[in-house]
Amino acid sequence: MSKRVLVLNGPNLNLLGQREPGVYGAQTLADVEGLCQAACERHGLALDFRQSNHEGVLIDWLHEAGAAQARGELAGVVFNAGGYTHTSVALHDAIKGAQVRVIELHISNVHAREPFRHHSYLSPAAAGVMAGFGVNGYPLAITALAGM
Repeated sequence: MSKRVLVLNGPNLNLLGQREPGVYGAQTLADVEGLCQAACERHGLALDFRQSNHEGVLIDWLHEAGAAQARGELAGVVFNAGGYTHTSVALHDAIKGAQVRVIELHISNVHAREPFRHHSYLSPAAAGVMAGFGVNGYPLAITALAGM
């Protein structure tokens, strides 16, 4: 059985392709899933792709991921937490508590945007951070996990 990669998408990512296409691009979340599937196949990994607008659900999934990683079933998590990146101590604590390997991902370059987006509560708990590569950051993050 091959290891899985869990790709978690937070609030408003279900609107990808519709919401601010000048910032986030025209590709949809389904398009992103296809990019992730292809990247996983290149690395012999299985894909588990999810999205939620609810912080508690994301926390539950991070806990689940930590247990799967401890059992050797999971390579890690690619996590686009959306706006929760800049507000959620609870997600930081979930990553640390579950001891799960996370690549924090941002479609846009958050450091070139509004000042409130420059701070991440997740970065100190993440194994790595990808920002500004558009949706192509997802397969790059999967490649990074495959090499860890």
